[in-house]
Amino acid sequence: MTFPTINYKFNDLHEAQALTDIVEQKCAAFEKYLHENHDVNCDVEFKKVAPQLNGQVHRVEINLQVDGTLFRAVATEESFEKAIDEVRSELDNELRKAKEKHETLRKQGAREAKEQMMNVE
Repeated sequence: MTFPTINYKFNDLHEAQALTDIVEQKCAAFEKYLHENHDVNCDVEFKKVAPQLNGQVHRVEINLQVDGTLFRAVATEESFEKAIDEVRSELDNELRKAKEKHETLRKQGAREAKEQMMNVE
């Protein structure tokens, strides 16, 4: 499976347009949480949040919608590269927790079904 198309919003920042390859490379790590039958939509926004030139002024926001569930991460750092790393880490944690929760509920349902079948006999 290849990661779906990513929609970018640059807010008139030409230096951020060169970072699309980095974002696609980082988002490819999310494939391990997604399956072929998932409906996935990914939006990435780059923004400078302060008029000064240094400090934490580079903001990256990623909205990842998987089968109607929204996973969102925002990071403001000293550079776009650091912000991308922070956002990828946040989304990775959110997706991992959601997958673990889904697996736990599936196992619990299977356990209950097995108990009901044992009670019928």
